[in-house]
Amino acid sequence: MGETTLSRIVVLASGSGTNLQALIDATQAGTLAGQVVGVVSNQPGAGALRRAAAAGIPAVLLPLPLADRHDTAARLAYDRRLADAVAVFEPDLVVLAGWMLVLSPAFLDRFPSRIVNVHPALLPEAGEATVPTSEGPQPTLRGARAVRDALRLRLPVTGATVHWVTPRVDAGPAILREEVAILPGDDEASLHARIKAVEHRILPRAVMLALERVRCESERTPALLDRSVDRGAGGSCRSKKGGDGVAGGDRPRLEVRSGAR
Repeated sequence: MGETTLSRIVVLASGSGTNLQALIDATQAGTLAGQVVGVVSNQPGAGALRRAAAAGIPAVLLPLPLADRHDTAARLAYDRRLADAVAVFEPDLVVLAGWMLVLSPAFLDRFPSRIVNVHPALLPEAGEATVPTSEGPQPTLRGARAVRDALRLRLPVTGATVHWVTPRVDAGPAILREEVAILPGDDEASLHARIKAVEHRILPRAVMLALERVRCESERTPALLDRSVDRGAGGSCRSKKGGDGVAGGDRPRLEVRSGAR
């Protein structure tokens, strides 16, 4: 038997790195068949950089000056440098785990159909304005204030979603999501803490699903992002076809879980 080559994962993280740690722990436990080969952060002193160092994972600090955040030319140049830094690690998948900068096509086009993001709210399958929940349809909450918006709108539930990254922010096909009940007396900190616990649980599983699809896409003629795949007998890949197809291919692979109340 030949030695199995583990899939290569690069993580982009701006903050404390707890989702990065969940991925590291899953790879070390053998529940995620991959390895985190690199970490990139835009924030000096980010906890993600310390976690990478503790795990012996190469890390890159690539700060973006505050003055450049709204400068189109400067942002384009930054995303090109960022893509160059990530490409050095030859990733099979790029995971945004608390990455707080919107990525432009200058980055996205370098890693087509190979970038996923974890988002602290329930997202629909492919960019719809509402998302189904156990409490009925709710407005889709995108952007950096999703936890605050859930409280402001007095929603009964929110959740966490891992999804494919597309040029439109938080609008790519969902891979895995799980509900989190909003409790009486919740504030932003308490609700976010419970969402984080769910993120830590679903992110490794979603990354495994994403890697399966990347592997399958590499084994056959390049297909559209919304082509769904599954593992067939003997580890081969097959398309999942049926009556729920959408234009351009089958519905993205999606698992939905209801969280405990």
